[in-house]
Amino acid sequence: MSFYNIVASTDEATVVAEYTAEYRVRSEKYQSEAELEREFIRQLTSQGYEYLEIHNEKALIENLRKQLEVLNDFTFTDNEWERFFTECLANTNEGIVEKTRKIQEDHIQILKRDDGSTKNIYLLDKKNIHNNRLQVINQYEEAGGKHETRYDVTILVNGLPLVHVELTRRGVEIRQAFI
Repeated sequence: MSFYNIVASTDEATVVAEYTAEYRVRSEKYQSEAELEREFIRQLTSQGYEYLEIHNEKALIENLRKQLEVLNDFTFTDNEWERFFTECLANTNEGIVEKTRKIQEDHIQILKRDDGSTKNIYLLDKKNIHNNRLQVINQYEEAGGKHETRYDVTILVNGLPLVHVELTRRGVEIRQAFI
């Protein structure tokens, strides 16, 4: 079946594009979750995501610091980083709603520097999105909590873990991913 989409239309002419759908038979070949994960990461890296071998919180925090320093063209002192991280990024008094608001609406945080001055620190560059750095990690184990949590694939934006992806192989009900 052919579809015609209008690309441009004026009083003098109309430009259309034709698209013919190709129907492929769904593969019945067995694909393990590990193969599915590798393929997903391969697709992301082919689109410009940087793959990192990060599996623990310490390495994740070190990468976050490095990415924010690159984005802001600024180097934190150890005291400034500790204060910024604990007060702005990992504040124990903030829940998911406050952290979501911070990313969506309040993405510029104020750092109180060691010398008493202040500096704006961007978590995301919303004016020029190409300044943001995209990274992907897999099999990250979250420490603490009531249950051991291991994320199949995590997407980082400027070092911030913003998307966790749980993959499951074909034929497995989606609810199995959450058990």
